[in-house]
Amino acid sequence: MIVEIICTVIAVFSALRVVFERNTLKKLMYLNVMSFAATGAIVLLLPHPITVAAAAAYFVGATLESNAIASVIYKRGNSDD
Repeated sequence: MIVEIICTVIAVFSALRVVFERNTLKKLMYLNVMSFAATGAIVLLLPHPITVAAAAAYFVGATLESNAIASVIYKRGNSDD
């Protein structure tokens, strides 16, 4: 039960930081953490075969999102303008 609470607290904290953070790069980092914490919370709080499939789909989406975030950060730092 403690693991579910920790995942949920991390997801809520990250969501609040995304809303109130002014720095875009930090906001993207917290968005990434929120996505992975939400995936963990889905699986741990709803132990059902369908939720495992939903969490797997959400995890794939979160991974693609984090790759897009990393790409944007890399391109910002290495632009040849």
